Amino acid sequence: MKIFNCYIVLLLTLTLGLNSCKNASKADLFEDPNPIAQVGVLRIDSMPNLPKPFKILDFNSLAKDYDKKVYDENQTGEYWPLVWKDNSRKNFDQETYGIYTAMGDVRQGQEHYDGIFHESLASIGSVLGASLVGIDKTNQNGENYLRMLKNYYNSETNWNIMMNNTGPEVAQLGGGYARDWWYDVYPNVMFYAVADLYPQATEYDTILKSVADKFYEADSVLNGNYDYSFFDYATMQPNKTWICTQQDAAAGHAFVLYSAYQKFNDPKYLEGAKSSLEALLNQKENYFYEILMPFGAYVAARMNAEQGTNYDFSEVLDWTFDGNSACREGWGVLVDNWNGYDVSGLVGSTTHNGGFAFLMNTYDAMWPLVPLVRYDQRYANTIGKWMLNAANASRLFYPYEIPDDHQTIPEEKEHTKGVIAYEGLIKSSHYEEEGLYLDIAAPVAIGDGMKWNKDNPKVSQFSVYGSGHVGVAGAIISKTNVENILQLDLLATDFYREEAYPSYLYYNPNAESKEVIISIGDKDLKIYDAVERKFISQKTKFDFTFNIEGESSRLLVMIPASAKVKEKDGKLYADDIVIDYKYGYEIN
Repeated sequence: MKIFNCYIVLLLTLTLGLNSCKNASKADLFEDPNPIAQVGVLRIDSMPNLPKPFKILDFNSLAKDYDKKVYDENQTGEYWPLVWKDNSRKNFDQETYGIYTAMGDVRQGQEHYDGIFHESLASIGSVLGASLVGIDKTNQNGENYLRMLKNYYNSETNWNIMMNNTGPEVAQLGGGYARDWWYDVYPNVMFYAVADLYPQATEYDTILKSVADKFYEADSVLNGNYDYSFFDYATMQPNKTWICTQQDAAAGHAFVLYSAYQKFNDPKYLEGAKSSLEALLNQKENYFYEILMPFGAYVAARMNAEQGTNYDFSEVLDWTFDGNSACREGWGVLVDNWNGYDVSGLVGSTTHNGGFAFLMNTYDAMWPLVPLVRYDQRYANTIGKWMLNAANASRLFYPYEIPDDHQTIPEEKEHTKGVIAYEGLIKSSHYEEEGLYLDIAAPVAIGDGMKWNKDNPKVSQFSVYGSGHVGVAGAIISKTNVENILQLDLLATDFYREEAYPSYLYYNPNAESKEVIISIGDKDLKIYDAVERKFISQKTKFDFTFNIEGESSRLLVMIPASAKVKEKDGKLYADDIVIDYKYGYEIN
């Protein structure tokens, strides 16, 4: 029978220009499906398949509601509005703006320090979140919030990168702190992502190139040794402080430099991206500090797919989750159930107070880890399972989604207007710190605002900055007809990527097979499953129904029905667009 099929394929090859017997048989005639073997992460394997109690928020709507209220200068009520104008004109001769880090933060607002103390974690993070769900931040109520972000580019200090404040003296107004490397690197990671969502805004190219040049030079100075607490980008010297060393800053360098290579096509940025990534991969211990580690896994997977490298990033993924950081004790991802509440999947300390998770970190880990699967579908089940747990547990930060007897200030939740969450979630029922004496059954929704400043009110436990990153989840996560099967958009946070067809991950956590129905539009599509590595439909439109076996996943790529399919160098293409980077991957 196979000989006959190859004979047919040879005739098609001669007459229609299809590729080869192997290619057409596999890609077009649905023969010999060759599912790619899945790779696990031990800590994710230990998470529940069906977390309880179960509820997935509408993150997309929540992100839009957050933006509508937080960016409204006319909002009324105690502690509102949460946005104000800053006319200090630092770094650029233009007016900028600030957003509260936490509700009621006494360090912030127009009336404190002339309004100059604000953080890019809140401003850039919320612009990124809003832009991901389709809000145009270049023209919102007559304001160009994207342009105003430029003031975080610290040119007056000669650092010439984006930073968390508009200057070091501004940071000191917030209480003062030693230089902390992730605070200096991550604003640039966020700004690069934001800039990709506005390719028409070429005025930012100078800043983007400056940042990439600084990171390239810094990596050259470091020469594979990232064993430092921070790097002075003005003097180009690494330094150590009482803060532990943050080797995962190399992952932030790698992300920015690879993004710069994709944008500017300058080979030195590719060289720098490889160098900084290899510095991370060559580490002997886990130095996961705050948020940057998973970006290393993503960049490695993507370079393997696009550049033909062969980086083994499995250890970096383990380090992201396992909670064994040599830098920050217990830092990783929770796997636990607290008094009947599954909190697995949340990012933070696995040991502090028995576990202390943070909302921003959880949202932002979704950003690199979900698109990783597009470049290496061996992790489809693993990331799908983690995302189900993380999405479910994320709601527990929100005061209207967790019972009053599991939060520190339920009497204040009306001030959140349904869009601001607590900063953290802890396990310990006895919490004594900075004047807080609690005896609440876990999980406990809480925040650090009263630690930052002793004069901060109780409502400072509500995290404006962390809540603004909800758009990451809002862009990625959609519901399907099956309650616990999510649709995860693999392109939403895959910045500076090559042209791609819509691609979605579906993970079935149930023991039995489930039938999923999705709407795919009114144009004929053929649908490719990159996990099964075969087409599951050659022509369909409107509603499409497919089955997912229990505890398995599908990675579906939606391709125009007319597209010509070919295999080249182990990749599968449809009209010269890659639909499977691991099509030729051998099963061991």
